[in-house]
Amino acid sequence: MLVGLGGNNGTTLTAGVIANKHGIKWETKTGVQHSNYFGSLTQCSVTRLGNTDNNEEVNVPLKSLLPMLNPSDLIISGWDINGANMAQALKRAQVMDFDLQRQLYPYMEKMIPLPSVFDPKFIAANQSDRADNVLKGTRQENLDVIRGNIRDFKMANNLESVIVLWTANTERYAEERVGLNDTEENLLAAIKRNEEEIAPSTIFAVACILEHVPFINGSPQNTLVPGVMQLAEKHKTFVCGDDFKTGQTKIKSVLADFLVSVCFIFFSLFSFLFSFPFLFLFFSSFSVNCCSLASLSTSHSSTVLPRTLLFLV
Repeated sequence: MLVGLGGNNGTTLTAGVIANKHGIKWETKTGVQHSNYFGSLTQCSVTRLGNTDNNEEVNVPLKSLLPMLNPSDLIISGWDINGANMAQALKRAQVMDFDLQRQLYPYMEKMIPLPSVFDPKFIAANQSDRADNVLKGTRQENLDVIRGNIRDFKMANNLESVIVLWTANTERYAEERVGLNDTEENLLAAIKRNEEEIAPSTIFAVACILEHVPFINGSPQNTLVPGVMQLAEKHKTFVCGDDFKTGQTKIKSVLADFLVSVCFIFFSLFSFLFSFPFLFLFFSSFSVNCCSLASLSTSHSSTVLPRTLLFLV
């Protein structure tokens, strides 16, 4: 289950799984493309076992050594603050080729995200206009609904297990303080009191822990506050993650420091990530080039010379 199901990551993952499950192929400007799991750490990588008598390396697929789920067997659902069905969301994302979108439409138009937890104080202001599919009530009431959603999804699909991933908008950092979220008791009490400083992502994490469902955070935010970690240890539930594209973030940080040191003054440094980077989820949907665009400027005397740097991550 994905938090942010209707976003770029959620639609790309869902489309990739459906395309592979049904063996969809589509026309591109360079020819016919067949769906595959290229780029997946577990589905495509190999592991060296040793050498033959002739000193030749022997490599076998990683998935042949460990029991792993076939990605095409995944059942996908989740939450989103926007109520557009997944076919509309896929079109809005503009990631997939048109011919592939056309073939995926019948499979995805009936997939509608569940209402999600929304607090405009934690995310960018430009998200408020699209927030038409949100839960009402207190944080405790939202928590109870999310727990019910997880139980209903597992039962309706007769699933062995459920994994929840946060792939929604990045939140601002929540305040960490004694009496609020420093212990499991204080955290649960703060949720009951409807404390405004409890982030939506933390509510999802707590709901997962109480349902004994693994929770993976994919945004650079402090979802896993001390109280969440203590609660997870108590319930022996797996939680992890602070960014699905940490490498991309780090290289931008390094480049920013370097560019400033050589007297480049940049206006902005931002990224476009079109592939779904959840390698540990047993797959990635398609191989797509990922790049970052940095708009830079430098000054010489009184003349400002705009420059643009394009680099691959």
